[in-house]
Amino acid sequence: MGFKTRNEYISEGDDVLIFLDLKRTYLVKVKRGETFHTHKGFVQFDEILGKKYGDRVSSNLGVQFFLLSPNVYDYLGKALRATQIVYRKDVALITACAGIGPSSRVIEAGTGSGALTSALAYYVGEEGRVYSYDVKADFQEKALLNLIRAGVSDIVELKLGDAIEGFNEKCVDAVILDLATPWLVVSCAYEALRGGGCFVSFSPTIEQVKKTVKALEDDGGFIDIETIECISRRFQVKEGKTRPETLMIGHTGYITRARKVYR
Repeated sequence: MGFKTRNEYISEGDDVLIFLDLKRTYLVKVKRGETFHTHKGFVQFDEILGKKYGDRVSSNLGVQFFLLSPNVYDYLGKALRATQIVYRKDVALITACAGIGPSSRVIEAGTGSGALTSALAYYVGEEGRVYSYDVKADFQEKALLNLIRAGVSDIVELKLGDAIEGFNEKCVDAVILDLATPWLVVSCAYEALRGGGCFVSFSPTIEQVKKTVKALEDDGGFIDIETIECISRRFQVKEGKTRPETLMIGHTGYITRARKVYR
């Protein structure tokens, strides 16, 4: 069961997020007769079967865990990694910048571990399509496992190929790049996009951004060009002790967006 399904009761084969606290959560698949071990004791899956999402279960040591239905946020955080995945804060902004939703058709270049791919598939839904390109077959093999785990593999077409050589699809709603040289793909993105469609690129360094923005400006087919950065800071909220947490995720990457117009 991926995040497309919303059952009330937990059945064999369902994914469950076992929650202890903010820092200790476990995404598991429930299998009859098996046991899940933690540092707070073990939980028997047979005791989970038939419970509702939102219920509690106790380990053999008497520690209580909550049983939650995994959502897109959880799957992104627990993705199997072949490469560094895009952080959840950036996934949300990338999706918003791309302007995608139910029934959208999206090209992604740089499948990586498939975390962003899974989120894109979630947002376009069963009537949409995500075409995800990568040059490395081994990356896509691991990405497929994440897509299957999230229950969205039927919405995604994994395509082995170099984005610099162009895309097979035309008139798509968005092209999203997570590549080392996105500026080399600007003209290919233009050919693939519909009029008014969105170009979005995620890059970790400002030098990549400068080259990408210049390529967008030189192309003559893009307007509304903007580069932004999303920084997330968590707070410790306790009576008399509320303050920012000591550790935070600072810079992860820059997001450059633009819209296609006809030359």
